[in-house]
Amino acid sequence: MRFDAITLFPELFAPHRASGVTRRAYDSGALELHLWPLRDHAHDAHRRVDDRPFGGGPGMVMLAEPLQRALAAVRTARGGDGAPLVHFTPAGRPLTQALVREFAHGPGAVLLCARYEGVDQRFIDREVDLELSLGDYVLSGGELPALVLLDAVARLLPGVLSEPSHQADSFSDGLLEGPHYSRPEVLDTPQGPLAVPPVLLSGHHDRIARWRREQALRLTARRRPDLIAAARAAGRLDDADEALLRTLGL
Repeated sequence: MRFDAITLFPELFAPHRASGVTRRAYDSGALELHLWPLRDHAHDAHRRVDDRPFGGGPGMVMLAEPLQRALAAVRTARGGDGAPLVHFTPAGRPLTQALVREFAHGPGAVLLCARYEGVDQRFIDREVDLELSLGDYVLSGGELPALVLLDAVARLLPGVLSEPSHQADSFSDGLLEGPHYSRPEVLDTPQGPLAVPPVLLSGHHDRIARWRREQALRLTARRRPDLIAAARAAGRLDDADEALLRTLGL
């Protein structure tokens, strides 16, 4: 799977390719990332890629022409495979696990990592296929959202994680993932000892699975009741789930 990033700061992507599970994705060839420094496609002596906005106002706007040249070079290198151009912006569609799964089963994408006040709207209108947002806040540029997308997609690619690992992640079945515990069985704290829940030491796999399901339901109901409503509407809750939710007043 191939991603191409049009960016002013290609060096920001280096750590992602050098550590953790994402390194495994790159080293195995499951994930390819090609970086396209935007200033390489500016034709003036100062390699300018931004200018003041028409109509006045603060900040600078990324120019359409260098972006057009960069995108044309990317399209040629990809062989015209039709990969979507993704623009990261607070006005975009929220990035969700469901959307990440779509990317993980697709051809990849071209990632536009904007900076400054934004991008000339004419380029967005003509070229951008999908606008994505990480949330209701503003970042300095699109590199961090691009890295978030790459990281989330890499986890779902074959051979990067063991299959059950991502199947149990938050949002994989529409719920938040419940708590985890490890050694020691009893943790000494200034407030007193804290023990691992006994069911996790029981060796009864069905009971453990049900306990984990209940913990996920409780956490989701407390923090993201909207996800409970969505899971219910999609028919992903069984009778035992509904019985527990009734005790929680849902």
